[in-house]
Amino acid sequence: MPLYEYVCNECSHPFELIVHSSTIPACPECQTHDIEKQLSAFAVSGGKSDFGFEGGPGSCGTCGDPRGPGACSMD
Repeated sequence: MPLYEYVCNECSHPFELIVHSSTIPACPECQTHDIEKQLSAFAVSGGKSDFGFEGGPGSCGTCGDPRGPGACSMD
């Protein structure tokens, strides 16, 4: 069951929702179905003692923006 991130177009409430195949997502604040799915980023922990976030964003192209290097707003 995938976990998706949404933002309500009516009340601007951001929320996450586990979506089943038959689920029609709605805003938990105002109950509207006028919502927009957001691009989700997920974290994967590597080896050694990688338990936290260290430092800021890397050089251009390392933020993971699917549009490619130079497309994100991290610049």
